[in-house]
Amino acid sequence: MLTAGTAALVTALGLVSPPVAAAESGGSPDAFSANTVRQIEALQSIKKSQHAGESKVDSRLLVEQKLRAQRMPASAVPALGSGANVSAAGTVLVDIRGQVSEELLKGLRESGAGIRAVSERYGSVRAEVPLNAVPAIAARADVKKVETANEAFTARQLAEPATAGKRESKEEKGARIADELKKAVEAKGQAGIAAGPINSEGDRAHNADTARRQFGVTGVGTKICALSDGIDSLATSQARGELPAGVDVIPGQEGEGDEGTAMLEIIHDLAPNAALGFASAFNSDASFADNIRKLRFDAGCDVIVDDVLYFKESPFQDWIIAQAVNDVTADGALYFSSAGNEGNVTDGTSGHWEGDFVDSGKSVGKFAGAAHNFAGAAGNQIFQPLSNASGRVPVTLFWSDPLGASNNDYDLYLLNAAGNVVDFSQDVQTGTQDAYERVDTTGVAGLRLAIVKFSGEGRYLSLSALRGRFSDSADGLKAYTSPGVTVGHSAARDAFSVAAAPAAKAFPRALEPGDPANPAGPFPGAFDATTKVERFTSDGPRRMFYQADGTPITPGNVSGTGGEVRAKPDITAADGVSTSVTGFTTFYGTSAAAPHAAAIAGLVLSGNPGLPPADVREALINTAVDILAPGRDNSSGAGVILADKVLAYTGASPQPLASASQPTVTPADGGSALDPGDTAKVTLPVTNRGDGTATSTSVVLSSPTPGVTVAPRSKSYGTISPGQTGVNDFTINVPATQEPGVPVVLNARVTFAGSYSPTTSTFSLPVGTPSPVSRDFAYAGEAVAIPDSDPTGVTVPIAVSGVGRASKLTFSVDGATCDADQTSTTVGINHSYAGDLVGTLTSPSGAKATVFQRSGGSGNNLCQVVFADNATTAFSSVNAANAPFSGTYKPAQALGGLAAGSADGTWKFTAVDVAGGDTGSIRAISLHINGFVQSGVAERPAGVGKSVGRGPVKPV
Repeated sequence: MLTAGTAALVTALGLVSPPVAAAESGGSPDAFSANTVRQIEALQSIKKSQHAGESKVDSRLLVEQKLRAQRMPASAVPALGSGANVSAAGTVLVDIRGQVSEELLKGLRESGAGIRAVSERYGSVRAEVPLNAVPAIAARADVKKVETANEAFTARQLAEPATAGKRESKEEKGARIADELKKAVEAKGQAGIAAGPINSEGDRAHNADTARRQFGVTGVGTKICALSDGIDSLATSQARGELPAGVDVIPGQEGEGDEGTAMLEIIHDLAPNAALGFASAFNSDASFADNIRKLRFDAGCDVIVDDVLYFKESPFQDWIIAQAVNDVTADGALYFSSAGNEGNVTDGTSGHWEGDFVDSGKSVGKFAGAAHNFAGAAGNQIFQPLSNASGRVPVTLFWSDPLGASNNDYDLYLLNAAGNVVDFSQDVQTGTQDAYERVDTTGVAGLRLAIVKFSGEGRYLSLSALRGRFSDSADGLKAYTSPGVTVGHSAARDAFSVAAAPAAKAFPRALEPGDPANPAGPFPGAFDATTKVERFTSDGPRRMFYQADGTPITPGNVSGTGGEVRAKPDITAADGVSTSVTGFTTFYGTSAAAPHAAAIAGLVLSGNPGLPPADVREALINTAVDILAPGRDNSSGAGVILADKVLAYTGASPQPLASASQPTVTPADGGSALDPGDTAKVTLPVTNRGDGTATSTSVVLSSPTPGVTVAPRSKSYGTISPGQTGVNDFTINVPATQEPGVPVVLNARVTFAGSYSPTTSTFSLPVGTPSPVSRDFAYAGEAVAIPDSDPTGVTVPIAVSGVGRASKLTFSVDGATCDADQTSTTVGINHSYAGDLVGTLTSPSGAKATVFQRSGGSGNNLCQVVFADNATTAFSSVNAANAPFSGTYKPAQALGGLAAGSADGTWKFTAVDVAGGDTGSIRAISLHINGFVQSGVAERPAGVGKSVGRGPVKPV
């Protein structure tokens, strides 16, 4: 979970602030004290005097700079904390919005910035920059805004409140995960050691277990993908049998943490034969949006689920993350998202208020602006009090102007009981900025918020203390709350916003002191009409004023009577369930609920291939068991979903899924290779990986390669039971004119009685006798540093010539002498914590293959490693104990696909470090390529052995 911790700025500067006891009283509920006015005036004076470049800088960054430069006395705001989060090295993590280009990235690096995430589509760069470099960056014409990095958290609810104690270090975490993986591998097949799969109680509570048996559907034919923080323990869950092999992870987007692993376990429990995928949502807000699109358009995910909220997501217009959700749902994907754990009005757990701005008539000193009156017609109160337990939570303010076009300027102030400004946000809005401000609470009792309209017109406001609570204060302030804290992409029109209800044990602690007991779930029974939602689950509805492109929904009316009201959340699903993942053995929060709902949707698609998204929505909504108030309500939506009811509604049935696998080729002349002019037998297996029996199965085998004939064109495979394989033989004739190295392409079209019919597969059969000579091509340059935690990485070239088409390709990380010293100059890649690295090989044609992907944990250095498709051990299996990493391994993705076309040209190897704190360099890497025997040319096999110096390691 990512949150904003704030330290007192005066402490960081070594200054002493005046004691709180000496401050004036905070004043009456309907007026600022003189003390408060003086402090707000001091902050507003900066806003009034800033020049055009400074107006592009986050107001908290700007004030931080001025305080550090002593252009504003710290005594003017004695209780002010720093919202800038400046590191000990003087850097800040920022989001730079503007025109992304190589020129901008180059300029940022020259300013001392470290690049953390880049999105050209959404015009955003996340970077760690020196605080003193911020003005020059903001002054660039291609930069629109420099913001304090937009933070996020997942919708996991901690069974024990987070403490400020020592966090597990990167090295400690790596050692723990390596030990867990080792134990999981050792436990395989040993009776009495392996405890067996841990199953989510939600499987039972949602009747998913009985639904699978009743309808015979298991998720076959669907791909369900998750976005969360990370999947650190993916390999451990796979070794334990909790997750299958082959989880499709977007390279470089593995993330940090294990909430993603826990979500995938839940999905697999309910839809065990669905394919799975993952990408991190935590690199930046724009990276999150990019990854949503990648999961659909690159990875082909049918159902996508996430559990993340970025604090800047607008409640009134679909921002970039919601726009990405809109893109994938328009393409036919189903999207599920956690409703959030921000509380609800019904249970008295809300820290949310929204409504029209009401002028209190109270101006703020000598500057323009008036305070908002929270009491409205009931009186005059310019403060919103926070509960004493609402420490260290983000508070957001939005108003009903379109994104990037706000010309009404509102500011937000956080005050203590003595009237001192504790935090503030007063960005400039002059027509090109977002309608957004944010502060962060401290652990001090008696905090209250004030909204000031600095300039412009009255607008509809949304004020949210995320995971906090508005509560009557000891000095007489009344708390005002409204339903509707569910915001952001989970409120997108076609997304499913998922609330949480306990499946089994009650959430084990009071959310705040004095709260009533939390509800328990029905396990081992199923959800029914008596089900209660978690007291922390976020409520709706969500009022929207603008279409995603900024077009007003109700032109001229952006008040509480305008816009569109979206009924959110949509449905309720289980939380408080078991997983095998450390830290998530009991998984609470809407983070756990959303993957249950996504998995049930996967079962629906598995039993109803091609069912339109609108029909899936209808089934989920219409069969939900009504809970809480009769009909749809703000906390549970349509109610809690049950898998058996949904599948009965759609009429699901087990589906066969027959497809062709790699054929075996046997030349008629008895040779070992398929040569020009050969006739050969092609043995083609067809496997039914579905839930139902494939009947009337047949294959049409054809070739688009000129001159190649296939006989017969089609064959019957009859009936193939689930899990079984049928085999038939075909004959192909290769023309004598076929050029060696140019493959014969076969297309296999499998038809059968079922909704997934037909399936098509394409196979390339190499033609020609592979050369026994392996030619070596090495990177010839000097060592190149791999930038730390930079998604752009570093790329080195390998020139290849005189090979033509390749029959075999291997890649090696070389070195003369192997050791685990992270500063070693004799290894191929020296890098501490090799598990930070992703290596990618790109052919001259532009084809890419991931060679290694976040493997090796905390181990150092790759040296004399050969990556070969025919290796028996995958590099993904290595751990820190194997360092330095040497030997022959299977790459993360097959290298054979890079051999299409001529191998001659410039190959590129890219190394990306995706996590901070560890560094290293590329020193010695090589390609080893076999061509094809050319007629009349004698070839002699190359010798085999390890390299010396910086030369290549030659494959066996």
